[in-house]
Amino acid sequence: MFYLKSFNILVISDEAKKVYDIFDSIGITLRKSSSSKKQTFSNLSSYDIAFLDIDAEGWENRLIELKQHLPVIAFGKPDINKAVKSMKLGARDFLQKPLKNTEVKEIFAQFQDKPKIEIEGIIGTSRIMENVYCGIRKAALTDSNVLITGESGTGKELVARAIHKLSDRKNKPFVVINCTAIPDTLLESELFGFEKGSFTGANYTKKGLIEWADGGTLFFDEIGDVSPLFQTKILRVIQESEFIRIGGTSYVKVDVRFIAATNRDLLKTCKEGIFREDLFYRLNVIHIEIPPLRSRKEDIPALIDTFIKKHSLKRKDIQIRGITDEAIDTLMNYSFPGNVRELENIIERAIAFTNSPEITVKDLPAYLQKNQSAKKTLSGTLREAVDNFEKELIWSALQKSRGNISKAAEILGIHRQQLQRKLKQYKIAT
Repeated sequence: MFYLKSFNILVISDEAKKVYDIFDSIGITLRKSSSSKKQTFSNLSSYDIAFLDIDAEGWENRLIELKQHLPVIAFGKPDINKAVKSMKLGARDFLQKPLKNTEVKEIFAQFQDKPKIEIEGIIGTSRIMENVYCGIRKAALTDSNVLITGESGTGKELVARAIHKLSDRKNKPFVVINCTAIPDTLLESELFGFEKGSFTGANYTKKGLIEWADGGTLFFDEIGDVSPLFQTKILRVIQESEFIRIGGTSYVKVDVRFIAATNRDLLKTCKEGIFREDLFYRLNVIHIEIPPLRSRKEDIPALIDTFIKKHSLKRKDIQIRGITDEAIDTLMNYSFPGNVRELENIIERAIAFTNSPEITVKDLPAYLQKNQSAKKTLSGTLREAVDNFEKELIWSALQKSRGNISKAAEILGIHRQQLQRKLKQYKIAT
């Protein structure tokens, strides 16, 4: 089970000390807090909850700014009109002064007494995954745009779906746009739709993908690979929440939450002039980084169990009960360049080919067995040990590069010709 056991709390009030005293009296552990009502908030994403005093001047603008980044609890003197207004502007709740311990406890219970997020395909109790779960929950509590980054195969779309399912938009559409699958010639038609009669063959009015997502969430998959035209077209929609269909004469307003994912370093592509900086900052309001599988190897056994349960049903002739310790050790010693997706593929393949109730090393792909053999023979003279270690590094680089010698040489930090000589020396087939 994963819980938020302590909080970064932002308090904006002249009576901040009284608020902190209440937190302390009910046993809330504060990791970070701030009480300056004149403060310029440059890193709101570092806070979990904001408590905003609506008796202070200019509270409306502060609430509008804060709610884009984190849940806001409004509090103030008894005033029905201000209380209603604060809720309409986006406050999660309203508390009346003087604050009561029981009411504050109930507020924190909304955030603390939550079970671990169950996300199909995302398994893990490692410490590094706690940050992902926390990011998902915080993103779900707001309506801000989210940028999910991570290597291919880490589960970026699953994280996007989890945010949607935990948000207030869960009963509305979740629309996925595979950015690389839409050519520029069909871009406007697919995104914005068209009006009847707008061109030859337009015998009906068609809604675009953005309009289908109205009220819900739009997920841009692999946003880092889109063309400059694609970037330009979606920027206005994200900024203004409106667009014009092909052949249309008026703007169509939409209420859409945007989530984007990429395996690229967008900040680097911005500096290189490949990706628009203004679009990057529009998307990167909340950032969730998904760690590669090699950074959380303690989660591999649980993932293996999950995938065995999922795919063992495909075998009708034999009941697959588990996996041998030796096979688990082999998988634990692998770097998984394809991440969770690759692990699932390995387990599904092993289930298809095994002749025993348990998956063994012999059921794993040949390249994993080679890795295991290399580790077993790491003995003898120093020269032999160095050679074996070098072969293992080369093999790992080839796996990461999917057999591309130039890329493998780049990973190893040597010239292509030098790697080719090594391959010939060690008789490594590519």
